[in-house]
Amino acid sequence: MLTEEMILEALRVVIDPDLGQDIVSLGFVKDISISGGDVSLRLELTTPACPVREKFRAQCKDIIGQLPGVTSVNVSLSAAARKPASQNLKTLDGVKCVVAVSACKGGVGKSTVAAYLARAMQREGLAVGLLDADIYGPSAPTLFKVQHAPIRIEGNFIIPADLDGLAVMSLGFVLGDSPAVLRGPIVSNYLTQLIHQTQWGALDYLIIDMPPGTGDVQLTLVQQLSLDGAIIVTTPQALSLVDVARGIVMFEKVNVPVLGVVENMSSFQCDSCHKVHYPFGRSRQAIESRFGLPTLAELPILPNLSDASSREAGSSVEAFALLAEQVHRAVGKSRVKPAARPEVTPVPDSVIIRWPDGYEKSFSNYALRCACPCARCVDEMTHERTLDPSDVPPDVWVEDMQFLGNYAVAFHWSDGHTTGIYSWDYLRELAEQQP
Repeated sequence: MLTEEMILEALRVVIDPDLGQDIVSLGFVKDISISGGDVSLRLELTTPACPVREKFRAQCKDIIGQLPGVTSVNVSLSAAARKPASQNLKTLDGVKCVVAVSACKGGVGKSTVAAYLARAMQREGLAVGLLDADIYGPSAPTLFKVQHAPIRIEGNFIIPADLDGLAVMSLGFVLGDSPAVLRGPIVSNYLTQLIHQTQWGALDYLIIDMPPGTGDVQLTLVQQLSLDGAIIVTTPQALSLVDVARGIVMFEKVNVPVLGVVENMSSFQCDSCHKVHYPFGRSRQAIESRFGLPTLAELPILPNLSDASSREAGSSVEAFALLAEQVHRAVGKSRVKPAARPEVTPVPDSVIIRWPDGYEKSFSNYALRCACPCARCVDEMTHERTLDPSDVPPDVWVEDMQFLGNYAVAFHWSDGHTTGIYSWDYLRELAEQQP
């Protein structure tokens, strides 16, 4: 006789490629129903845009269909609910996933990435919204080629503009060309109004184009919204990468997982020889090693990338479609309970790290400080160490430390150095190199 236990056991061979576990252990299989030879169940996936959702459905139908006595199989799909916002935001009730696109330094193309990411997701058939939260320099009017968008007021709520199927809201639609000369408290009030009074309706994704920086305005946004994660946009330059570290620490302090890094303006293709050049050097590996975060996309320098007004904007650039897929995967990973992370124990003259597999290493404070991988201590182009060990006090110690998700730890050293982020992979490499 066919039982629920038989079905669950059979489905243990279906493995999530990103999480490396079977769908039964991950708790994806829900609501199994058996009526004679008819079987139905629901797969509750981590994100509504899971890239392998149809593959999962097909695998489940095929596996269950081969069990004795099964005559028909129905597999429905759903997604895990988003965690509730801290301030009971009814305007986000219909939004399944909220992702912030951030840059801690201006001029790296954050708003462009946010707009073209939203369009790429829209082309996948998803319902997408974009909130331009940059009060001082709103970019949506320029990117979408509309100064006074058709936003509406219904009751106490703002209905965002529908720009070729994309829901978009920006203070720039209200201000037009007028400069936003605003003081801090007024900025927070405007942001609060945009967040609490914009009625987004049913969306698969809401993309937040964050203001640049890591100050009060950014914290206001992060604290009021229930973010599924943040993407940090940077360029492969030392100054930008120093700011990446600040952004990672800011988000992790308020329990927002950083999904990964987008390296913008990383390369260009020569018109004459068609060779791809990297004017700032290749830094993808350096970023992943330094921060312990994946590089979600390397976006090239492209001409005329300033018009996101149509649904097809960016469709000829494969990197945007790949970025959308990587974001789906990263959100899915962030919604699953992470594996155990290493234990870090600072003692008076050293730091002891014990990995989940039992491997343990004691680093002297001085050696660990001298091995800092940040952009201030390592040259971005040559990857040569620029920190002079003689500049580090021999008795340096750890004043404070902060775990960053499940991928790294940040140390605040007694010599005032605070930008060092040590990924677990980097620390393990250091440990195995040392006697």
